[in-house]
Amino acid sequence: MKPLRAERAAALLKRARGQRILVVGDVMLDEFVWGRVSRISPEAPVPVVEVSHQTFHLGGAANVAANVRALGGGATVAGVVGQDPAGARVREELSEAGIETSLAASDTGRPTTLKTRIIAHSQQVVRADRERSDDIPAALEDDLLGRVRKALPGAGAVVVSDYQKGVVTRRLARAVFQAARRRGIPVLVDPKVHHFGLYRGAWLVTPNQLEAEQASGLRIRSAQDLAAAAARLLAQLRCAGVLVTRGEHGMSLFRPRRRAVHIPATAREVYDVTGAGDTVIATLALAIAARAVLDEAAQLANAAAGVVVGKLGTATASPEEVAAALDRMSG
Repeated sequence: MKPLRAERAAALLKRARGQRILVVGDVMLDEFVWGRVSRISPEAPVPVVEVSHQTFHLGGAANVAANVRALGGGATVAGVVGQDPAGARVREELSEAGIETSLAASDTGRPTTLKTRIIAHSQQVVRADRERSDDIPAALEDDLLGRVRKALPGAGAVVVSDYQKGVVTRRLARAVFQAARRRGIPVLVDPKVHHFGLYRGAWLVTPNQLEAEQASGLRIRSAQDLAAAAARLLAQLRCAGVLVTRGEHGMSLFRPRRRAVHIPATAREVYDVTGAGDTVIATLALAIAARAVLDEAAQLANAAAGVVVGKLGTATASPEEVAAALDRMSG
């Protein structure tokens, strides 16, 4: 692998500003409740968090779109929200971020996926999830597919952000892959293990190491194991590439009949890995739309991930932060 030079990285990041990415998948809202702990509850052996404030951030597919915007690209997000306060907050946050929306609203009582994290002294105390994970009904699926097809023209790449909350159904995945293929648009998937059978036809998938192990059925304890697992996934999905994210070990890119590319992690300190996968796939999609080769796109994504894990909570990376991370790595 040739290291991505600063001039080339700057050129790709500049070109990315003119690209639009369509993000399809599970839209979520992340709520953070901040406070401090000074005592244990007399009712049960649990800490009492004295709340100081709360913040909201886009999550899931919406966070992928937010990462695209933070890097200077244009983003359209297609997903499902409920007719509830969390859904209204999602729309508000998307509007403030300058993200185009193609959201279908459920009228059957299905809630907007909301994840509430209680944070005390920079540590997560507990997380509460409000969600439905069964497949969306056919009428809602039809509505969303119509929105996806309208949003597809002009997209430089499509991201399928699958958090297994019911939006990425077999029918929807097949329709998105077919529609994108007809237009020559690459589809990148942030996967979930139980849905791997849905991703045949994707251009690139980005499992973490545990997901790669579970989806391939192979234990990964060595570089050889990792290569064997990736080879099995490539054969299963017939895709152009599998990028395995490996935490503190960086990333490994596998393609048919090509040598594996291993990219070391860039993070100096890791505070929170929340949403790092969203950052990776957003950066990959923008880089590919900007005509980067896959090696280059993976290096940009690795640098962006190194930026966001150094921040607390759901975060994004700016072009300047990504360029600085690459400079540190090359230096």
